[in-house]
Order: sequence, then structure tokens, then C-alpha cells
Amino acid sequence: MTALPAHVSIVVPTFNEADNIPALLTRIGAAVPDGVRAEVVFADDSTDHTCEVIEKEAAHCPFPVVLHHRPAPAGGLGGAVVEGFARTTAPWIVVIDADLQHPPELIFELIARGESAGTELVVASRYAAGGDRSGLAGGYRKLVSSSSTLLATSLFPRALSGLTDPMSGFFAIRRTAVDRAAAVDEGLQPLGYKILLELAVRCRPRGIAEVPYAFGERHAGASKSTAKEGVRFLRHLITLRTADPRARAIVFGMIGLSGFVPNLALLWLLTVTVPGLPYAPAEIIANQAGLLWNFALIDSFVYRNQRRHHRRTARLLTFAAVGNADLVARIPLAALLIAGGGMSPLPATALSMAIVFTARFLIVDRWLYRRLRARTTPVAAPAAVPVPDPAKPVPDPLG
Repeated sequence: MTALPAHVSIVVPTFNEADNIPALLTRIGAAVPDGVRAEVVFADDSTDHTCEVIEKEAAHCPFPVVLHHRPAPAGGLGGAVVEGFARTTAPWIVVIDADLQHPPELIFELIARGESAGTELVVASRYAAGGDRSGLAGGYRKLVSSSSTLLATSLFPRALSGLTDPMSGFFAIRRTAVDRAAAVDEGLQPLGYKILLELAVRCRPRGIAEVPYAFGERHAGASKSTAKEGVRFLRHLITLRTADPRARAIVFGMIGLSGFVPNLALLWLLTVTVPGLPYAPAEIIANQAGLLWNFALIDSFVYRNQRRHHRRTARLLTFAAVGNADLVARIPLAALLIAGGGMSPLPATALSMAIVFTARFLIVDRWLYRRLRARTTPVAAPAAVPVPDPAKPVPDPLG
């Protein structure tokens, strides 16, 4: 007999959370309202015995438990969540951590809020009225959380409008919003553990609601918030911000301007240490320092997810060739504008620089780093099923 599809899929990314699994599944089971079909999908990157504990506990659960242990932790916990999405069947997907700092009892309140408000995303917020972030250990983590939230909302004011806690790891999202991300060039490209930011920016959910909650103390295990994750978060912000071609062009130009610093520094060094070196060869050599600087920043940050088409050496040589062609083309183009267009030197030079910059950006953006199409096919969404009111008395299915 074929099992009926679930109403709600609960995705739990795990990394060495063995001691939290029994309590987590027990509390999820107790929270499932009567008549609701739920499933739990573990997307696991653990190096301890978490998988064995999940398999043992799953045998006693009144709902399906799916375990997906990833051979490689690509994309961090955010990558695990996306792989977990692909193994869900329900029209609503809830993401929750395994450490019990997110109360499982709130899962179905998130769904009910989304259904009543008609939104595609419902976030459990520590910062909404009635929320509490006291579970964050120490002032340092509270400062990091507040700063990250401020930075994210400043960079994405429209996408995160009405969202007080874009760093939350506890939320419910409709499958329709997740599937919509497959229609954009990049698809979902999580990096680190802040998957909500990725979903809010790339999926552009139709309507966002929040439910306040108290962020609890960690039940067991160690926090995943590290300096390394902080660097990954910053890289992720740059990647998301430059997803739009206009933003990429602006960042591309800013990095190009910053390349004047190593260029001028090397030019000064050459003129001081190599007496009699003519200006032209000195400038050509110095220009390579600026190009190398620009390539390192652009390749590492702006096009981090579009680098698989060419080897790094090939990308560098091509980038350098385009940059040197830029240098050669500007002067004759300006001369043509002066002689043929009757322009004065200053506007002709400015226009030639703008034309050459645009050409260089398009060559790099559309050819050297070709934008990738998403390679995953969205999972067909089952028909929406009304979720019972979580406020009704709930029998304990494990009792």
C-alpha cells in the first residue's frame, strides 16, 4: 500500500548531534497535531555516531524518518538543507536545528501562521515583539548575531523587508517558493549555515510572516558558529549581492579602481630601483600587478560560483589578456573620438574609458564566467492540505 504524502516535511541538518536526536524526535512526535501527516528528513554531515542514533530512534517513531548522510559536506549546513529539500514530499517544509535551541512545539504554529496569512515564508524570530535571544551564549555571540542581522538587512532592504531575524535557522517555507529558485540562473547556492538568507533573496517568497520565540539553551553538543563560518557568511553576502548584473558591474568597477593601488606602487618601485627604465615598459609591467590584484578579488568573491568552466591558470591568462587589450584600446579609441567625432580630449577620454570598461565587463561576465543554469529539477508539489489548528489538544503519539 502506497503511503499518503506528508502535509509537512521537517528538514533537520545535523553535524555530530547524536546526543540531541532522541529528545528532538520525541518532542517533534508530541507536537504533531492529530490528523497531520509529518515526515522528518535528516541531512547529515556527521563524523560521529549520529547516523546510528537516528536509525535506532526512527524505528520507534510514529512518522517516517528519512536519513541522508552526505559523502561530502558541500555548502556546509546550508548545502545539507538544500539536499534535504530534494528528499521531501510535502507542500510545507520546515527547517529546524537539532540542538533544541529551536522549540519543536512551534513547528505547527509556523505552518498555521503561513496558512492564515497566505504567505510563502514564516520565520521564527528572536527579534520580533515577544521573542527572546537569551539562548545565545555570551555577549560576543549576541554582538555577532546583531551585527550580521544589521549587515544583511542593509544589503538587501527589499528582499528582507518585514523580516526582523534573517539569520534565523528556524522557519517554514512553501515548496512553491523553493521550486521557483530553480528558474533563476544560479539556483540555490548556499554557503555555510545561514540558509534563510539564501532562500529569502533567491526565492523571493510571496509574503513573509513571523512568529516570535525564545531561543533556548543548547541541549548538547557544540555550537557551529565559528570564525570560519563568519568568513563564509561574508563571502556568501557578496555572492548574493552580486547576483544582479548591475550590482556585479558596480563591484567589478570598484575592484578595478582598487587595482590602481598595486599598479602605482609597483610603478613607483620600478622607477626608483631601475634607473633609466622608460615609462612605457614600466607602466606595462606595473599594470600587471593591478590586473593580478583585480583577478584575485573578482575570481574569489564576485564569480566564486562560476569558476568551473576553465582552469584557474586559463582564467588568469584570459583575464590578463582582456585587461591588457583594455589598456591598448583606450588611446586609439579616444583619438578616434577626438578626430572623427570632434570631441575635446577630456570627454573623449572619459567616453573611451566607459566604452572599454563596458566591453571588458561583458567579456568577463558573459564569456569568461558564463552564468550557470540550475541543474536540479524542482520536485512537483503535492496539493495543499489544510493543517489542523495546533492550538487544539494534542495527544502524545509516543505515549
